[in-house]
Amino acid sequence: MGSGDPGTPERGEQQRERVPSGATAAPRTRVRLDLPLARRRTLLPEYDPEAFGRLSERTARFLGTGRFIVWMTLIVVVWVVWNVAAPEELRFDQYPFIFLTLMLSLQASYAAPLILLAQNRQDDRDRVTHEQDRKQNERSIADTEYLTREIAALRMGLGEVATRDWIRSELEDLVREMQERRAVFPPEAGPGNPGSDEADR
Repeated sequence: MGSGDPGTPERGEQQRERVPSGATAAPRTRVRLDLPLARRRTLLPEYDPEAFGRLSERTARFLGTGRFIVWMTLIVVVWVVWNVAAPEELRFDQYPFIFLTLMLSLQASYAAPLILLAQNRQDDRDRVTHEQDRKQNERSIADTEYLTREIAALRMGLGEVATRDWIRSELEDLVREMQERRAVFPPEAGPGNPGSDEADR
């Protein structure tokens, strides 16, 4: 269908819900979920939060290393030595090094929020990791309980199955019982029984 068809709104267009004609309220707009939101115009500069977060993490990671301390110490030493020992016309920051203090304060004022942002991102990752670990532990506990019940059912089922040792013991008891009966009740003498001739003698 063409773009002029009233049944198919343009991409980014919002579907409007009209209030009944008797009502005096202004029409409300309902955002459709199958269409992307229209980009709002703002006077603030736009940036990618994910890219900025990664930059803050790299910066915070660098600020927490010995390399940063060494470079910072070298810069401060060179700055002070240059503005003390250099000729008068080449010194750009005379004692008491106000410009150096300003630069260090500026660096600290930017470093603190970047470190906090990196910590917040790490806390979010830790929260997600802990949630996943908790769900994994719940699944492991459920699986363990299921396996325990299955093993208990198998043991109960095996308790009712005739094993080889049980059959052997039953046969031995039966043979012993037959031997005891033969000792108590000897076989009767008869014409077909060889023991009858011995009894006649």
